[in-house]
Amino acid sequence: MPNGTLLAAVDLGSNSFRLEIGRHEHGQVGRVEYLKETVRQGNGLDEARNLTREAMERGWACLARFAERLAGFKRSQVRAVATQTLREARNRDEFLAQAHKVLGFPIDVISGREEARLIYQGVAHLLPQSDDRRLVVDIGGRSTELILGQQFDAKVMESYRVGSVAWSMRYFPQGEFTDTAFERALIAAQAVLDEALGAYTPDRWDVAYGSSGTIGAVADILAAGGFAGGTITREGLDWLQQRLLAAKTADRVRLDGLKDDRRPVIGGGLTVLRAVFDLLQVAEMTPAQGALRHGVLYDLLERAQPDTDIRATTIRRLAAKFEVDAAQAERVSRTACRLLKQLRAGDSPDELGRHLRKLDWAARVHEIGSLISHSDCHKHGAYILDNADAPGFSQPELHRLGLLVLGHRGKLKKLEVDFDDEVFVHQLLALRLAVILCHARRDPKTDGVTVAPQGREVVIRVKPEWARAWPQSAHLLREEGVAWQRTPWSISLATLP
Repeated sequence: MPNGTLLAAVDLGSNSFRLEIGRHEHGQVGRVEYLKETVRQGNGLDEARNLTREAMERGWACLARFAERLAGFKRSQVRAVATQTLREARNRDEFLAQAHKVLGFPIDVISGREEARLIYQGVAHLLPQSDDRRLVVDIGGRSTELILGQQFDAKVMESYRVGSVAWSMRYFPQGEFTDTAFERALIAAQAVLDEALGAYTPDRWDVAYGSSGTIGAVADILAAGGFAGGTITREGLDWLQQRLLAAKTADRVRLDGLKDDRRPVIGGGLTVLRAVFDLLQVAEMTPAQGALRHGVLYDLLERAQPDTDIRATTIRRLAAKFEVDAAQAERVSRTACRLLKQLRAGDSPDELGRHLRKLDWAARVHEIGSLISHSDCHKHGAYILDNADAPGFSQPELHRLGLLVLGHRGKLKKLEVDFDDEVFVHQLLALRLAVILCHARRDPKTDGVTVAPQGREVVIRVKPEWARAWPQSAHLLREEGVAWQRTPWSISLATLP
């Protein structure tokens, strides 16, 4: 990526939406602009876990303002991610469809572990380099992420459904601070975080860092209250809780360093932070400058280079874990990419490169389900991808990859896809044809086979001598035309003169 390139990260958090714009210079990203709006989508989930209309409209209005600042940015320069609230919301598709139109860029709903990985990348890139083993904690509106890592390598990542907005709504619903409310909230938070006891023991980390909203707010309050260097200690947490109890209600809290938008959720956030300190035996925690949005910016840098894209590493690990036939995957990938180049001849080099990369990934794992069942490997493979914790991938990306795997063989009616998506259809067809041509599990002779797209019709052209030499492959190619008959697409086989 050229020096001077602008990059943008949009973080659709449960409490706040954030826009970070940075400039790439020699592998680093320096801040150009930062915007934050308190949207509180996290308290807009009703009892059925649907976002209320008001919560959706607050989100859309904020994204419209962000969109104005992102005018002129290319898709490769922007990534928008959504976290716990939209992971939970049953009607998230309704919100996301309009949000995409308003923002002008797609929005990825990322898994909890992927959120944790990106948080760690953001924190690590803004810390001085060291060999310290780090515990990184991020308390968001509806989830808390815990990460163990060293340098830029996140080793243990988990997300827990406990956060400042959720706990404030549940245990301080009227904003009233009492000893009983704090005790109940603390016990409940410890119950959720109790699973972390085995993985995040004090002997596995040297220094604790806190990222983003709640921890940054607490650090600011303690610094203003005279505690040294903004470091968070148990003594400071006890002092802060006593100040909240003395105020009795959230709207009466007056503390230097506490911003107005943080006041309604400080009770819940403090309780979760105390639970982390108690369970993980944290003596002190240092607030970190990096956060999820910074991790997204550095992830954009990695995605721009195939050799550093963590998604490629994830694919290799999945293929190895499920004992995929590497030689067959390689020949299917090579054949599929050759065909896709013919189908997408009009694409720009950058666009074609992205489409080829994702097709290559699908080919590498198209037999991932074979370890479970040979006959239904496509179904099991799709299920694995839809439910895997796959570093680097968003949930929509994994689902799209899973659809390619599901559709690489068999009937197409099982696919719940938009057949108007020309890129996906071309990727799917290229993969299916490659699987056919490689059915004998040896390098296919494809110099006699070409594909020619004409709108929604694709003609597979073969030389007569090729069809005579490979009659089984020619038969399967004819059958492929039948498989597409119930779709809006027409696939036919023609013999070259």
